[in-house]
Amino acid sequence: MTFSIVARIGDAYGVAVASKFIAVGSVVPAARLGVGAIATQAMAKVSYAADGLALLAGGSDAADTVARLTVADEGRDDRQLGVVGASDQSTFTGPGCMDWAGGVSGGDADSGYAIQGNILVGEWVVLEMERTWLDNRHLALAPRLMQALVAGDHAGGDKRGRQSAALYAVAAGAGYDHCGVLADLRVDDHPDATQELARLFDLHDRYFGPPGTVLPLEGPLADEVRQRLIVLGRSQPDLHEALEDWAGEANFEMRMTPDGIDSRVLQALREADA
Repeated sequence: MTFSIVARIGDAYGVAVASKFIAVGSVVPAARLGVGAIATQAMAKVSYAADGLALLAGGSDAADTVARLTVADEGRDDRQLGVVGASDQSTFTGPGCMDWAGGVSGGDADSGYAIQGNILVGEWVVLEMERTWLDNRHLALAPRLMQALVAGDHAGGDKRGRQSAALYAVAAGAGYDHCGVLADLRVDDHPDATQELARLFDLHDRYFGPPGTVLPLEGPLADEVRQRLIVLGRSQPDLHEALEDWAGEANFEMRMTPDGIDSRVLQALREADA
């Protein structure tokens, strides 16, 4: 009833998932800084998440973690599991999972992935997710996960339809206030859940992503920014101080940089003064 991708790039781990199942983000994804990530689905055994992360933290690799979780579980035939650790990745589909069900995994020293799904329109959902993951090596973890999930959705996804989707990813020093959470987004009930998740992800990146294209605050651009800030009630003599004052109220503090102005902050400033 679900399709998901569990993945790692460097020390960043995450899961993206969608399903014709309410609030799939409350059941399937789990990840821990410096340890790994897990998706438990089909007839999901929720304890797989905490138990699997504990095994990874204790030194088990992904393949061993999958084996140890499933061998002790009498209900394993109806379960599906994806695990990515620091050194390997593994996917498991019990023979009792409803068609189409299956998964793929792969990786190298720098990254790894496990992609799995059940009650899908066909195997091509998983294969298209894999192709999209591999074709987007230039992206960071969270946007790359989002692209793979959208590809699975476009390929047909869950054959029963759409209802919920989620993205959870962690990396040391990342996220708001450098808390370590790259993204923690859920769409619990929506007729086009994956696209709604993509919309939320774009907003999340707009506000909490790191500075991207940074433009020097000098010349005509500095004059423009100063004038727009004055219109918005920020008239401090120091331009950076005025910009930081406005950005803090507008929730753009994570995109601030002493090197200039981030292009998305500039776009937001222009929209605010439109």
